[in-house]
Amino acid sequence: MAWTWRFEKSDGTETEPALQPEEFTTQGDAESWIGEFWKELLEGGAAQVTLFEDSTKIYGPMSLQADGA
Repeated sequence: MAWTWRFEKSDGTETEPALQPEEFTTQGDAESWIGEFWKELLEGGAAQVTLFEDSTKIYGPMSLQADGA
């Protein structure tokens, strides 16, 4: 099973991320990666992300904006 992120602009259209992740083997690895690189992704044009396990949507879209921003 592969865990992947879909990177989106604020209007929900898919965009290429500033950093290209690999496919993750666990949900925790995917979430740790997004937690480490969310600022760079936001600065690179991604406003939100959605997490998938293979082709199944797990959750999202989740904003990359800090609360109160």
